[in-house]
Amino acid sequence: MSTAVKENGTVPGARIRPGTGDDLDELTRIYNHYVNETPITFDIEPFTVEQRRPWLLAHPDSGPHRLLVAEEGGKLLGYTTSSAFRPKPAYATSVETSVYLAPEHVGRGVGGLLYAALFEALAQEDVHMALAGIALPNPASQRLHERFGFRPVGVYEQVGRKFGRFWDVGWYQKPLSES
Repeated sequence: MSTAVKENGTVPGARIRPGTGDDLDELTRIYNHYVNETPITFDIEPFTVEQRRPWLLAHPDSGPHRLLVAEEGGKLLGYTTSSAFRPKPAYATSVETSVYLAPEHVGRGVGGLLYAALFEALAQEDVHMALAGIALPNPASQRLHERFGFRPVGVYEQVGRKFGRFWDVGWYQKPLSES
């Protein structure tokens, strides 16, 4: 899946492709920004590249658990994943999705490009439901998910503690196949 993304005026020349081991340094840098600077992830200690390797390996080039990156001129703009929702077999047709953007590329439409490519890839897989947990407040992420057909289904209140306070998590879901 090394196709160029149609230029839409916000990210000219951007390309979406599967993430690889060569991307791991930059993927780790992007994720650690959110670990260190935001409540968007509830990880509280930054990762080394080697600590992130099992996560990378859990997202092969095919199947329901994907890692796609957006790049422009050889530079990573961000990434999206679909991961196992829960480890029990009955959850196998549900995935949890996420998008992380390099902080210098937020607000350029990269998240939408990544999600469009992810859902196109998942349409070929045996996946019934996409789920997303969003630390609240996060209006940009809520808008992105709603734009892609996710609907809010509930809020877990004060379930994460980071930066000396408790955070809520809004849960969203999007059907990917007929019942």
